[in-house]
Amino acid sequence: MIGQITPQPTFAHLKRLTTEFGLQEHALFDEPRPEHGYCVDDVARGLVLLCREPELQPVELAMLELYLDFTLRAVSEDGGCHNRMDSEGNWADQPGRGDWWGRAMWGLGFAAAHAPLAGQRARAVEGFHMLARTTSPDLKALSFASLGAGELLLAYPDDSDARRVLERVRKRLTHSVSKNWIWPEKRLSYSNGSVVEAVILIGWVLGDAPTLAHGISMLEFLLEIETSSGHFSVTPVDGRGDDGEMSFDQQPIEIAAIADACARAFQVTGERRWAEQVQLAWSWFLGNNDIGVPMFDPETGGGYDGLHDRGPNLNQGAESTISMLSTAQQALKTSLSDL
Repeated sequence: MIGQITPQPTFAHLKRLTTEFGLQEHALFDEPRPEHGYCVDDVARGLVLLCREPELQPVELAMLELYLDFTLRAVSEDGGCHNRMDSEGNWADQPGRGDWWGRAMWGLGFAAAHAPLAGQRARAVEGFHMLARTTSPDLKALSFASLGAGELLLAYPDDSDARRVLERVRKRLTHSVSKNWIWPEKRLSYSNGSVVEAVILIGWVLGDAPTLAHGISMLEFLLEIETSSGHFSVTPVDGRGDDGEMSFDQQPIEIAAIADACARAFQVTGERRWAEQVQLAWSWFLGNNDIGVPMFDPETGGGYDGLHDRGPNLNQGAESTISMLSTAQQALKTSLSDL
């Protein structure tokens, strides 16, 4: 069970959502909804989550292998990627280059560097290289792809495909709309911290000090907008512009992306302030949010699907559960008691 001070991730609900085909996307409360099928978006995130975990039990190792297989099977020869699979295990779409393409690159790049078995790492490298044959027009897809490429390049400094991905997207991610809105889009959307983390990682891995400094400035900018009265009040599903007004439905994925970006900033700079922000992100799930309610079920290990003005959406889907578990991992890793 995840504690109230030091989080201990439990994968019980993730196991419940996992079948022989992959990770089911949706749940009604804590009951999986198999009719909604599976998606690379979630499975690739699950792959990153499990690869981060320092000690996995045999059933969790089997889940990691399943998620890796799912992601690799989604990759097409031309570098595209399926996203959606139906409840019978059949692909329900054509390969594309949307967010799921970027998340597949993130999952495979991360697995290439951190999967526990050499064979898994080798297969992940091969899949990453297939996806790197093409690119995407979407900023978020490029951000996710950069996260995978950066991890792979840290592990394999001579990997030319990974380096090319980072060099290709660097200018796009560091473009600012204006002097006062140092963001590459006119509105914040979702998983905004992933854009920030990608810029910080690109600057760090490529030894590009100006890009790294820009990423830190972007993180400061994002936190100023998404923090209110000592807690996170994050961008809702319909986005946020320069008005900065708090609204709902707030998504756990936004908190997880902030935690990842702050953990990366802490890794790169060693500055305690970033570890403190990771702890603040975890506290959002404990109830330090706009309406003071917990955002996960400690009995099931599932994360709630969204924060509304009258309380949480009590459905415990894959994205929200992974977001909660990922934030718990980062909070445990950067625990202030260890600083």
